[in-house]
Amino acid sequence: MRAVTPAPAGTTHTTKTTTKENTMLLLHEELARSHQQRLLSESRSAGRAARLIAARRWARRAEAAGRRARAASLAIW
Repeated sequence: MRAVTPAPAGTTHTTKTTTKENTMLLLHEELARSHQQRLLSESRSAGRAARLIAARRWARRAEAAGRRARAASLAIW
């Protein structure tokens, strides 16, 4: 860590950013971007899975309704 010397009165204090600090900032930015991409990918995958589960559920319900309709039709005749 580098020592910080106080700025003379009446001047603004500017900091120099070192290459190491830039590298660390870019590394953290890349990690955050990677994390967001992974979360987005998982979210999309979960959405597809939920739609597939719902489609299968509706297909089972339609098949059951068809069986009930056939049974009702046979009961009448």
